[in-house]
Amino acid sequence: MMVFLIAFLAIGGYAAYEYISASRAANADNNLSDEVEFNGSDENVDNVNVLVLGSDSRGGDSARADTIMIANYSSDTKQPKLISIMRDTYVNIPGYGYNKINAAYSIGGPELVRKTVTENFGIDINYYAEIDFKGFEKLVDAVAPDGIEVTVTPEMTTDQKALGVQLTEGTQRLHGEELLAYSRFRHDANGDYGRVQRQQEVLGKLKEEVASVTTVGKLPKMIGIANGYVSTNVRNGLLLSMGTDVLRGKTEDMQTMRIPMDDTYHDNRYDVGAVLEFNVGGLEQNAQEAQTFLNQ
Repeated sequence: MMVFLIAFLAIGGYAAYEYISASRAANADNNLSDEVEFNGSDENVDNVNVLVLGSDSRGGDSARADTIMIANYSSDTKQPKLISIMRDTYVNIPGYGYNKINAAYSIGGPELVRKTVTENFGIDINYYAEIDFKGFEKLVDAVAPDGIEVTVTPEMTTDQKALGVQLTEGTQRLHGEELLAYSRFRHDANGDYGRVQRQQEVLGKLKEEVASVTTVGKLPKMIGIANGYVSTNVRNGLLLSMGTDVLRGKTEDMQTMRIPMDDTYHDNRYDVGAVLEFNVGGLEQNAQEAQTFLNQ
């Protein structure tokens, strides 16, 4: 989860040159806005929910959010949690009717996604973090210059056009651009389900990398990159607290969940395209399970 990655980067030593250089380069290379409406609760709570949105600004397509997640952290349990919401989930968007949840971002940005999540799943969101995919690539290379080990399937090697890079089959270490392509791949039998699983896998491995002792000396540069490629209203004090817990080894392993859950939805098609539509009672079941997951 990128918000935890940002938190992990937000502590440690400070080297002005590395920080400023990286921050300036990142700010000049992204399309994220610093002026974002977001009306989440900013109370000093112990159990925090952050709406994480992955924004692809390449090719001028800054309105698309392929990744919608809720990152949760409890200062009491030190337990990071992550809910991935599949982009084709068919929900009621407040004021706009039923559509894919992905459309909420295109229509009204992070604030409308927040309203949509709260109305449909009863989850209060405190903050948001909007990530430019260019920044993901650069953060990966800064955090793990030797790459992250994953297993590339045969299907990924034949989808060079969709991925934008050429991958080789087998277990190997991928760098920023290749790892992003691996995380976003969905052109096999598992479709978006496989993509969600890979995203959670990659973020879990990045968490381990950031928590390693060898990362400390890279902190200034990584903080600068994160500052330029991430638009967020998460309080600095909260980031520092979360990051300190990680580097001191106080956090538990990350727990994950996916919405919609198995056996609570079916495939359907409307004028907005192919969607994941909840079964009768399915929305309520997902909402209840998500609330329990975040608060237990």
